[in-house]
Amino acid sequence: MKISYATLCITLTLLLLAQTELSKAAVTCNALQLSACASAITSSSPPSAVCCSKLKEQRPCLCQYLKDPNLKRLVNSPNARKVANACGSPFPTC
Repeated sequence: MKISYATLCITLTLLLLAQTELSKAAVTCNALQLSACASAITSSSPPSAVCCSKLKEQRPCLCQYLKDPNLKRLVNSPNARKVANACGSPFPTC
């Protein structure tokens, strides 16, 4: 019986750790988070550290933003891709 109890405890611990990692990985898609990148995207100025941080955070959402006609022209612009590359966060393949 002790082996079954120990196995159960280990399994529960692993499940809890996995759930914690999934919670950390979840991203709330919010295009307004990219407002820190607006000046870098609309001009030739380099992206700020805040911009790069937000861009990396919102990277999983970029394909969703490309489907939105209001966001597509900004997110899909050559300057937006340059900013993403400068931040070390290239665009995903959608």
